[in-house]
Amino acid sequence: MNAPIEIPATFEPSLPLDSSVLDEPLVLDGTVQQFDPVLRAADLAASMPRQWCGSYKSFTSGSAVEVKLTLASVEPIGQMVNLRGDMEIAGVSTPVQGNLNATSDQLDLLPLAGELADDLEAGGDFLGLQGLSLSGWQAPRLTNLGGSLSLAPSCSSSETLPVRALW
Repeated sequence: MNAPIEIPATFEPSLPLDSSVLDEPLVLDGTVQQFDPVLRAADLAASMPRQWCGSYKSFTSGSAVEVKLTLASVEPIGQMVNLRGDMEIAGVSTPVQGNLNATSDQLDLLPLAGELADDLEAGGDFLGLQGLSLSGWQAPRLTNLGGSLSLAPSCSSSETLPVRALW
């Protein structure tokens, strides 16, 4: 009843080894890109715009408010960029500080004021995975759904004119 089952196996004969292939070194065409996060952090600190404008949309209320971020200090520290400045959200101003990782473009931005506008609570932070351009608000409590912060590096004081057709 417990007899072993034999399955016939067929093996293909292996090809003979060509020893001339082993004599030649492996050469890759092209160049190798080298990434230096410390150098990129210094470059980001020097070239990063100091003024950002955009909007914050709350997931709780659905309302969108204007946001203006002014960076007073942008300092490279290793592969991190230390950010300090002021953020105006719906007319309420708050000092902010944060870190931008030069390797991953991850941003942590902390509003430091006790009173914030539009469903933002003290103790929360903005977490971005695309630098300053798009961030999510992480509230300190689970009852607050958070929101989305979208910033652009240019702040235009004048409104753009609508595009008109030529005909």
